[in-house]
Amino acid sequence: MVEEKENVAASGQETVSKKGAKKQAKAAKKAEQKAENAAANAAENAAGENAVDHAASRYGVSEMIQSKDKRSEREFLLVPELSKHVDKGLVWVRGRVHTTRAKGKQCFLVLRQQSSTVQCILAVGDVISKQMIKFAGNIPKESIIDIQAKPIGVPIKIESCTEQFVELCVEQLFVISQAKPQLPLQIEDAARPENPDDAEGLNIRVNQDTRLDNRVLDLRTPANQAIFRLEAGVCRLFRDILTDKGFTEIHTPKIISAASEGGANVFTVSYFKDSAYLAQSPQLYKQMAIAADFDKVFTVGAVFRAEDSNTHRHLTEFVGLDLEMAFKYHYHEVLHTIGNTFTAIFKGLRDNYSREIEAVGQQYKVDAFKFLEPPLILQFSEGVAMLREAGVETGDEEDLSTPNEKLLGRLVKAKYDTDFYILDKFPLAIRPFYTMPDPNNPIYSNSYDMFMRGEEILSGAQRIHDPEYLMERAKHHGIDTTKIAAYIESFRYGCPPHAGGGIGMERVVMLYLGLDNIRKTSMFPRDPKRLTP
Repeated sequence: MVEEKENVAASGQETVSKKGAKKQAKAAKKAEQKAENAAANAAENAAGENAVDHAASRYGVSEMIQSKDKRSEREFLLVPELSKHVDKGLVWVRGRVHTTRAKGKQCFLVLRQQSSTVQCILAVGDVISKQMIKFAGNIPKESIIDIQAKPIGVPIKIESCTEQFVELCVEQLFVISQAKPQLPLQIEDAARPENPDDAEGLNIRVNQDTRLDNRVLDLRTPANQAIFRLEAGVCRLFRDILTDKGFTEIHTPKIISAASEGGANVFTVSYFKDSAYLAQSPQLYKQMAIAADFDKVFTVGAVFRAEDSNTHRHLTEFVGLDLEMAFKYHYHEVLHTIGNTFTAIFKGLRDNYSREIEAVGQQYKVDAFKFLEPPLILQFSEGVAMLREAGVETGDEEDLSTPNEKLLGRLVKAKYDTDFYILDKFPLAIRPFYTMPDPNNPIYSNSYDMFMRGEEILSGAQRIHDPEYLMERAKHHGIDTTKIAAYIESFRYGCPPHAGGGIGMERVVMLYLGLDNIRKTSMFPRDPKRLTP
């Protein structure tokens, strides 16, 4: 019996031993095959690298462009134009390397021009060498390259590019400006849609400070490209609409001898042996232009406010869109002109910048901006009454706080279905010294604010054009009249009644698009904590 057990045990050990031997043999064979493949690949790569590169003249790093020659024989196309040149021969295109991926004998490269992208392909053959594939695959993202390629149609839609039915078969490729291999932020991450409701989405975000510290990279995202093209559209529409209404564009000093708005929110600068101030607005000079018989004027320029406000809507430097206009008998002539100008701007953006609005919507949630024609006008007292009905305690002569502004905007939207409205007849106590009081009620003034999505974007009023009354109001506000003597003197030679307003351009764009922070609409924002880049 014992002998039988010993025989069975020996037999089992022999079986295990045979299985182990087979397993070892199989592993050894696999390792040997792997080594052979590696050696073959190494030999092939070495052979490839040592082989004559038949594409050597077709790729490389271009010498620095110093305007040595014109290369007028190279006619470059824009990416959106490529579909018109499918199967029509070779073309030249310049753009940035958005992504690149080399595998085996092929390299796929996405070329980006501003917001437009196209897929490029390189494949080893009579024209392209393995060395050229390796070179293309190693070009750092965001480098600028020139390529010569054949545009060809593709049967399957390329979802990852804006040009979805054409790709470029590359024949020549030259690096014009090489980017650093390590970027402080990835364009794909900076362009990722912001959707906090999407729990399953990629939670990769580039924070605001990283974006602003590396603004040149951040500005390359499709949404930012669209935002600042739309912003240019606001300025163009403002200029064109007012020019068509008979306005003249003027340019006013930004270094002035006295605070244009009064108060302490002004930057002081050294001016030779004296001190000067950065203009809080072009107010005084717009009025002087009216006194000089220009009748209707506007200006586009920098405005400076030394307000230590670290909010979503305040900047210490912004672009002011200002206008001033003489009227015959009532300042509402001007109020309606400004209101209708806004309506025309909103219509112009809606009709001419739909692509830009759509591009912003790819990254940020954009609700269509609603407005009435003609615009809604409410009295300040009506706004206060609406707030009180909603349970808010506010005084008759108290300025609207930011929360109350926003609440009133929501109440107006619910009642009138508009994101834009005008609030008229503000309390005199909260307006600048040059504001004309209401002749029928000394508590109020002939002044108005205009709002988008519940936030103020314009402040305006009828100005005092009588010099003695202006002196009286300036002294009431504690302003040193000797420093605004030239301003007051300009009204002693006869000046028509006039009114106007100042608009914050960045705030208009932010609110039109429904964005959450004004720094998104300022190309290089300035606030109390940021002076660079």
